[in-house]
Amino acid sequence: MTHVRTSLFYPQSNGTIERYRRTIKSPCIRHSTPLTIDDTKRAVGNFVEHYNIERLHSAIDYVTTLDMLEGRQKTIYDERDRKLEEKRQTQAERRMKEKSAMPRKASRQLPDPDVEPSVSQEDRALLGSKPSV
Repeated sequence: MTHVRTSLFYPQSNGTIERYRRTIKSPCIRHSTPLTIDDTKRAVGNFVEHYNIERLHSAIDYVTTLDMLEGRQKTIYDERDRKLEEKRQTQAERRMKEKSAMPRKASRQLPDPDVEPSVSQEDRALLGSKPSV
């Protein structure tokens, strides 16, 4: 194995380190604007700690790197599933209560076929003399 030097800021030759530099620069260095090397070291240390311990990573199903490294992701997934199921049940119960509390719509009464509606001759003339009306 030999050591190979690559060009700085040239992602085609060493994409991993260039991506790391970009990740550190954008939210860490440019955000905090350190004035001394000690400020920079402290800012980078805080950022790396946040990135690995607190930040939820979408690539590993929204768990922290530390949780994944220590094998706690299964417990976290199970807890999420339990909470989601509880929420679904709560929402279903709430919908059932709302549905039962709503006043029922009055059913439309159909005309009695044995009773002839009282329509005057003038009304029939205006309606086109349709006896069914």
